Amino acid sequence: MAVQRVRQARRAARSQHFLRDKSVAEELITRAGVSRRDLVLEIGAGDGAITSLLARRAGYVIAHEIDPLLAVRLRERFGERSSVLVVEGDAFAQPVPGVPYRAVSNVPFHETTRLFRLLLDDPRAALEQAALIVQWEVARKRARGGTLLGLGWAPWWELRLVRQVPAAAFRPRPSVDAGIVTVSRRPEALLPASQARAFRSFLRRSFGRGQRELGIEEWLELFRASSRKGHRGRRAEARR
Repeated sequence: MAVQRVRQARRAARSQHFLRDKSVAEELITRAGVSRRDLVLEIGAGDGAITSLLARRAGYVIAHEIDPLLAVRLRERFGERSSVLVVEGDAFAQPVPGVPYRAVSNVPFHETTRLFRLLLDDPRAALEQAALIVQWEVARKRARGGTLLGLGWAPWWELRLVRQVPAAAFRPRPSVDAGIVTVSRRPEALLPASQARAFRSFLRRSFGRGQRELGIEEWLELFRASSRKGHRGRRAEARR
């Protein structure tokens, strides 16, 4: 019991709250649209609660785990001949797949922003759909949009809050509830991917000037108007 308490304390210190509710794990996989045809990226495989279900429902699973002991146990559990590749190390230091893939994740709560940025910062990424467990308040914030980061992703991705997940679904139990957020690629992008850097630069310059309540369509109109104005100015300068 003492060893177990020490392990739980170590996990809590790293915000490692392992999912214990199988129905939540199954829902997460379903929300990600996983099928036997799919490559799935799992970030933060932990003790394999989600990984074991993915192994039966996905075509191939890349499971990242930063904890060396947990990574060894995952390899022993799934073996070399399974459809699960266990990658030990920091998932955020690794490239995401370059071919179409889906993602599921239950990362430590303090890694949530890095998770979203890894998956969504590049609009050219091959991500098709994702289902993520994150801290409840963060889940609500990301699904509402309207933040600088959220607006920077919105032309290419749609984020939706599915539901709240009680703290009792995890061990060790966190001090707050979690939520499931889904990410889907827009059927038609609202902006070419080639303009992502320019649009985000515009947002950083303009955000907070009494325009925080604007939606993505309004921000895009302002960006296009600014681009047209800049283009006219450059043409006028060229004629001088």
